[in-house]
Amino acid sequence: MTTKLEKLASTLASVLGERVSLTTALGEVTLVVKAADYLETMLALRDDPALRFEQLLDLCGVDYSTYGEGAWDGLRFAATSHLLSLEHNWRVRVRVFAQDDDMPVLASVVGIWRAANWYEREAFDLFGILFEGHNDLRRILTDYGFIGHPFRKDFPVTGYVEMRYDPEQKRVIYQPVTIEPREIIPRVIREDSYGMK
Repeated sequence: MTTKLEKLASTLASVLGERVSLTTALGEVTLVVKAADYLETMLALRDDPALRFEQLLDLCGVDYSTYGEGAWDGLRFAATSHLLSLEHNWRVRVRVFAQDDDMPVLASVVGIWRAANWYEREAFDLFGILFEGHNDLRRILTDYGFIGHPFRKDFPVTGYVEMRYDPEQKRVIYQPVTIEPREIIPRVIREDSYGMK
């Protein structure tokens, strides 16, 4: 670990204390925060003079349901944020897990960083993570009538419905997916007699 990373890790540990679990790997510091301490921790990361993470670079949703080839036994949904301190030239990753897998809810950080607005909308749209306190949480990438959240691991690859323009009705219509399943295993592997004379 380099001196700069050691200094960042020790500063984070002294400011945030027991609220976070801190790990350092591959030249990056990752904080795992409990959902109950999320907002307070994010405020401290932005406002504490020793840290000053004044810029939110990214916030994304994560579905851990099949993480580690199904060996994951923790909570399913998380939001991961990447923060930058321009003053100290530090970066940190913050991960918070939603406590309920059936209805994942986390606090919104839009009041701390306005840039979180569209990121949180995207995490809601694609993963179904609700951000409590967000004033405009609606779909941003999928259609308003879209059913489900397409980045969840249990969402079917083909989706549930397809959209197409119907020239007779002169409008866009939705209909059940009509993709026929096809064999994707090469024929040579499927043939029982392959390689036998």
